[in-house]
Amino acid sequence: MSMTDPIADLLTRIRNAQRAGLEKIELPSSKLKIKVCEVLRNEGFVREVTHKANSHQGTLEVGLKYDSDKRPAISEIKRQSKPGLRRYVAYSDIPKVMNGLGIAILSTSKGVLVDREARKQHLGGELLATVW
Repeated sequence: MSMTDPIADLLTRIRNAQRAGLEKIELPSSKLKIKVCEVLRNEGFVREVTHKANSHQGTLEVGLKYDSDKRPAISEIKRQSKPGLRRYVAYSDIPKVMNGLGIAILSTSKGVLVDREARKQHLGGELLATVW
């Protein structure tokens, strides 16, 4: 069965796993999913990201992050651009998520970037997701 929106699937798996209190999740890998997860790791929303190669496409393992009271590091993770309605923004129109407390993840010509970095490099692109 083919999947229409693999990024939405990634975000939903992370959201559901954190609600269930899981330590890590495994999912089918792709270059875009790896880059999105690396942005989440670099921004402190997930603990670790590892790619395990196998004969087909590989597996992506994401270690989820919680605080000392077992509350998830991600309060909300939301898909912005969908396959049926792509959302492109110029660098001046990149939204500030929760007044700068959250991040927006963009797919730009220089790769997958966090909103802060895209603004600094004057790059717009497809607004993939917002996280806080």
